[in-house]
Amino acid sequence: MAERKIHALLECGASVRVVSPKVTPLIKEWSDEGRLELRQRHYQTFDLEGSFLVFAATNSSRVNHRVTEDCRKGHLAVNIADDPSNSNFFVPSVIRRGKLSIAVSTSGASPLLAAKIRRQLEKQFGTEYEEFADVLTEVRNQVLNDIEDIHARRTIFKKLVESDILELLREKKYDQVKERIKNAYCGYRS
Repeated sequence: MAERKIHALLECGASVRVVSPKVTPLIKEWSDEGRLELRQRHYQTFDLEGSFLVFAATNSSRVNHRVTEDCRKGHLAVNIADDPSNSNFFVPSVIRRGKLSIAVSTSGASPLLAAKIRRQLEKQFGTEYEEFADVLTEVRNQVLNDIEDIHARRTIFKKLVESDILELLREKKYDQVKERIKNAYCGYRS
């Protein structure tokens, strides 16, 4: 569990500090690579200094409770792995497809349910959504530069989003994608 949380934080560019007498080989590797700060020992209250967000994810309810109490005293955001009802923030289960992110949360009620829903959504929202978001980004920038009329812009964006471009990307029919983009612009370019 700690690895998953750490990995997500590292992907977001967070500065991560891990305090634990034992760590997995992957966490050790991240430490050796300088991707996180590792304090390989038991937790002490001063480990929270300079922190903004804290995960209490040990295999000891006693330690997690102590971390939680220290966080409350220091007015820090804390997520408790074995007691979500006492957390003051929750981490959603997230699907990332390039620029597209979809988050599912049960507000700590059932992380397993959130993960199940995420897995279902991963099947529904395949890698073509990453390509589609990239296409829309490129076209949007061009439309914003080329067309001043806000209503015309909206019409173009709507045509693109509601078109069959996603299906064409799924089928790798890139020439037809270019054609759809050209058709969406039709009549609006000056």
